[in-house]
Amino acid sequence: AEYFPLVQKLGGQVIRISPVSTDYINPLDINTNYSEEENPLTLKSDFILSMCELIVGGKDGLQPVEKTIIDRSVRMVYQEFLADPKPEKMPILEDLYNILRNQKEPEAQRIATALEIYVHGSLNVFNHRTNVDVNNRFVCYDIRELGKQLKKLGMLIVQDQVWNRVTINRAQHKATRYYMDEFHLLLKEEQTAAYSVEIWKRFRKWGRHSDGITQ
Repeated sequence: AEYFPLVQKLGGQVIRISPVSTDYINPLDINTNYSEEENPLTLKSDFILSMCELIVGGKDGLQPVEKTIIDRSVRMVYQEFLADPKPEKMPILEDLYNILRNQKEPEAQRIATALEIYVHGSLNVFNHRTNVDVNNRFVCYDIRELGKQLKKLGMLIVQDQVWNRVTINRAQHKATRYYMDEFHLLLKEEQTAAYSVEIWKRFRKWGRHSDGITQ
């Protein structure tokens, strides 16, 4: 909240992400410039694995079989969109949940059950298509009302949204500056920390400026 006066003074936009907000960002958003690789799903799969680790992993993180199932499901959930990349075909978390439910392995059912509260339950704030315009030159994501259960997940998803913006801006020869408060929260789980480090290296490689703020 301490950033709001600055954002307003500079004509920026505040996007409020909370269980009662009508501002939504879709964690499954992707664009064709998402990765330098020919297949953008490689990097997106890393993000979704990190997201699932926060939701499912527990003390020991995701097991190899679970990672395989998630990676397979990610490739399946994007098939229709990548064949015809229209906004209305962008998958949401519920689509991934349904694919997991249709897998035969018991591990897939465990992952889907863990996701259920984020799809059909009280924490379904991230089960929507993105409905906010992030084309303003100064955007502030407000996640302070997410609470302990959702805050780290919200930070990870916002980081992915920023990466989507970086890739679009790069294609348009625009610079991007990214500042994340309480960055240390993303370094507590192994998969999430590894993904965050990789993304920040890519920020740097693509000539973008990023700062993590901690106490």
